[in-house]
Amino acid sequence: MHRRSLLQGAALAALPAPVLAQGTAKVLRVIPQANLTSLDPVWTTAVVTRNHGFLVYDQLLAQDAKGEIRPQMVEGWVTEPDGLTVTFTLRTGLKFHDGERVLAKDCVASINRWARRDPFMQVLQPSVAAVEVMDDRRFRFRLRKPVPLLTMALGQTQFPCFVMPERIAATDAFQQVREAVGSGPFRFLPDEWNPGQRAVWAKFDGYEARPEPVDGLAGGRVPRLDRVEWTVISDPATAASAMTTGEQDYWEYPLHDLLPLLKRNRQVVVEQRLLDGFYGICRFNCLQPPFDNPAIRRAVAMAVNQRDYLSAVAGNEPGGWEACEGVFTCGTPLANEVGSEVLKTHSIERAKAALAEAGYKGEKVVLVAPGDYPQINALSLVTADILRRLGMNLELVSTDWGTLVQRRTSKEPVERGGWSIIHTTSSGQSLTLPVYHLFLRANGPQAWFGWPEDAEIERLRQAWVDAPDPAEGRRVAEALNRRAMEVMAYIPLGFYWQPSAWRRNITGAFRTPATVFWNMSKA
Repeated sequence: MHRRSLLQGAALAALPAPVLAQGTAKVLRVIPQANLTSLDPVWTTAVVTRNHGFLVYDQLLAQDAKGEIRPQMVEGWVTEPDGLTVTFTLRTGLKFHDGERVLAKDCVASINRWARRDPFMQVLQPSVAAVEVMDDRRFRFRLRKPVPLLTMALGQTQFPCFVMPERIAATDAFQQVREAVGSGPFRFLPDEWNPGQRAVWAKFDGYEARPEPVDGLAGGRVPRLDRVEWTVISDPATAASAMTTGEQDYWEYPLHDLLPLLKRNRQVVVEQRLLDGFYGICRFNCLQPPFDNPAIRRAVAMAVNQRDYLSAVAGNEPGGWEACEGVFTCGTPLANEVGSEVLKTHSIERAKAALAEAGYKGEKVVLVAPGDYPQINALSLVTADILRRLGMNLELVSTDWGTLVQRRTSKEPVERGGWSIIHTTSSGQSLTLPVYHLFLRANGPQAWFGWPEDAEIERLRQAWVDAPDPAEGRRVAEALNRRAMEVMAYIPLGFYWQPSAWRRNITGAFRTPATVFWNMSKA
């Protein structure tokens, strides 16, 4: 205990000192979920980069707390009677952080880049004839057939359509942009960015917020803070100490084991701010042996018991987690467990037999785990234990989250820096519909990391979009769940609730589907 206290003290000493001489400046000091290594929310799906995106960029449309789509950067839109043209008109007064006006050409370029990577828009894209600039404030979609889901795609939270200047949005969607210039409520300060340690944003005085009250991610995104400073603290005990002593103001994802300690401090609020639970997943690299064989992937799934994963992440607090042995968010209209028997096996012995029958020959399995991301690291270690018990040739690589985010893009064999298994989490909202669901996409090179390819899953995704009524949509969802269990590109690991913590002098922390810092202030 004494040695741990000394280590904590040394770590705290390395933290930036509280800003005591800041005058009237309001600085929110945040412990983020992970290290920010990429500034491009189109190139990566990492939530930490998406959170950065919500600070810097604005959206054309946005979801409110009920999931309904509202105008954000646009005044509104008009759909022609035949449904084949949808025209959007921008609000006046929008400008980028470099002082330039936001024009329709910027929106069109941003839409085109985002559409190349967004799973939702990829499904709709065959019905889009063109996205065209009409004048400085108006642009339109010309459609081959009516697309009722178009506004839902543009306003989604999962993979937001953020607007960048045309000169930046012209970057290929599979190359990272290096310059973070948006029209959102905060400006990114590149000179103060030190990946692995610190990232800083400043209030954008030129931001024109909508007049409506904030509602989820819709409404007035009012920047009430002068600066938002992220400090990466990889040790949870050090992070908890920084919160209780006031060194830090906000902890995005506190370790569940430390929640009782935080709750005992009268100056700290611990609440479930995010609207959705978090779903864990174990992702296979479907390109490289041994997991290019779906029978081997299914064999591993037979050994999984979601309860082991969830208790490792969130403890045994009543109501803190729940098994969910299907691919769609439990409790939502498409949730089902048709064909999920493989996930209900829960047997190491049966999994061993299935592994031998599938022809596993001792190929190396490289599991990359993020030591600085406690929740995802816990999921990774449970899988590592399962693989060892199955007798697989495991190499467990511990790294930081930022390095994992970069490494998971590699399609190389493990001998050349590739990977076999990674883990991540996703909000429940992200897994409610086939068009949102990143991990269901099975279009090979264009799919999420792991790159599964399955024509039947892709056919069913399109069938859900084309379904004439909810009953048919439900039937397609059941077929999707069954096929996903056969392909087994990833293993669902259930869901847990993730509270956040902040100092009591922080106000305006509203319920939201993503971690955002507008409308918040500091006394």
